[in-house]
Amino acid sequence: MSAYPTQTTMTLSDRTARQIFEETLANPARARFGFGSRIAVVNVDPQKAYTRPDLFPNTAYITDPRQAEHINAVSKAARAKGLPVVWTRVAYMDSAADAGVWGTRTNTPDSLQNIRAGSVRHEFDDRLEIDTSVDAVYEKRMPSAFFETRLASFLVWHRVDTVIVTGGSTSGCIRATAVDSLSHGYRTIVPIECVADKHESYHFANLTDLLIKYADVVAVQEVYDWIARYEP
Repeated sequence: MSAYPTQTTMTLSDRTARQIFEETLANPARARFGFGSRIAVVNVDPQKAYTRPDLFPNTAYITDPRQAEHINAVSKAARAKGLPVVWTRVAYMDSAADAGVWGTRTNTPDSLQNIRAGSVRHEFDDRLEIDTSVDAVYEKRMPSAFFETRLASFLVWHRVDTVIVTGGSTSGCIRATAVDSLSHGYRTIVPIECVADKHESYHFANLTDLLIKYADVVAVQEVYDWIARYEP
């Protein structure tokens, strides 16, 4: 007799990833982490390689057409209250020698490791309003905004206990950043309208997983409302 169960225990479903997310959001089974006392806004990789399908149709994506508008508005509102704002973007050396094993799966003009520092792919989206006099801007080479950047120490210095994560992609760098944010002890908030992915299946499946395990996935209006109430 086998020591292992033979009956399938994984839940099966014929619902779409979007339907599962909407049902989970409407009927949460776990308490929220909630906002703490001081937030930081971390805008992950809103660069042209990922935001401009007119220029880079194989790598860029649009989920909410107002994403850039919301990212600007949340960042502006936080900045006005003296709350820290962070922007990250991916970039590699011309030789791609710093891409590591992540850059070995393909080698086409659209491949990750071919986002060269100083190239158009590397540029932040022109719609974004970045105040380099106060905002932190970090280059990164791996999915998480925390990995080998100064983000963790920056958040400690600013006495942050809650991280608002925006940008893309939901299934990649947003997820990785949110998991690392939780792992560093931060309450983590993902505003739905502020994140995007290439396919709705990846997008909504990962929003569901984040909601269940690692973050509060909320309407962006909740972030606006919290910042409006915040008193430095």
